[in-house]
Amino acid sequence: MARFLARWGRAASQLATDLRVGGASPVARRFHRNCSTAITATGGPGGAAPAAAIATSSSPPNRLFNEQEVRLNSLFWSRPCSLSLPPNSPLRVAEPSFEGIKHIILKMMLFYSKRSESIRRAKIVYRRITSQVDKSAIYDAFHLEKTFKTTFSLLVLHMWLILHRLKEEGKDGTEFGQFLYEIYNHDLELRVFKAGVNLLLTKWMKNLEKIFYGNLIAYDSAMVPDAKLDDLATSIWRNVFSEDGSRTSNDAAAAPVQAMARYARRESTCLLLTDKEAIFTGNFMFTSLENHQHKPVKMTNQS
Repeated sequence: MARFLARWGRAASQLATDLRVGGASPVARRFHRNCSTAITATGGPGGAAPAAAIATSSSPPNRLFNEQEVRLNSLFWSRPCSLSLPPNSPLRVAEPSFEGIKHIILKMMLFYSKRSESIRRAKIVYRRITSQVDKSAIYDAFHLEKTFKTTFSLLVLHMWLILHRLKEEGKDGTEFGQFLYEIYNHDLELRVFKAGVNLLLTKWMKNLEKIFYGNLIAYDSAMVPDAKLDDLATSIWRNVFSEDGSRTSNDAAAAPVQAMARYARRESTCLLLTDKEAIFTGNFMFTSLENHQHKPVKMTNQS
């Protein structure tokens, strides 16, 4: 974890000034600018319409605060609770158990070592993250178009939620976080390759790594006691919704951004209420967004 923390520290020093003044880093600006051209979009017919399409310049002012916005403004106010899976849940994952000669052989191969066990469990935790991020529900709920950029941004947001929780577990948490980061990094490389980047892959990965640490720092800063109430929403706008890394959200995206900020803050609290065993074994689930998907609103002419 020392390597992981060292990178985080270097990113912090590099981005501290940028975060204070609220401007987007050059790497982030290049990412926002080049993503649509250098990487093939991964969205499909299941993706939701872009946030900017919610309202157009031709829409009458009295339609801006429409039913969709009212619905978004009502989400994620419920009391946080543990995300642990019930003991009888079919989604729970148990450590594999073998007996006899197979057990002996696996033990000789260090299958039961602390490192091997941590890697297996970190893979389960990462599957919880990708399960939330790869489903269409999260894009529908927050009016996001499913592209490489939005998927990457949501991966980073959920990685931060877990890493932020792991900080509470001291040395055990930092060591587990390193395994989780390595699994994430390998998966991201595969995603970049599948998205169409065959050349300059190493350069892309370095840029994405810088953005990853920059986002983590921004989210951490937004959660400190003396942070402003809207700091988290501002960071989410810049990192997830904005096309150019601009600081100020447009009116059409305001409701989805605020809803995602409430979602992230609530999930962070829920994870704090989730016991260590559930976190380290992956026996938890993020809050389901299936019931929060966007339902088209029929707009009628108003006299």
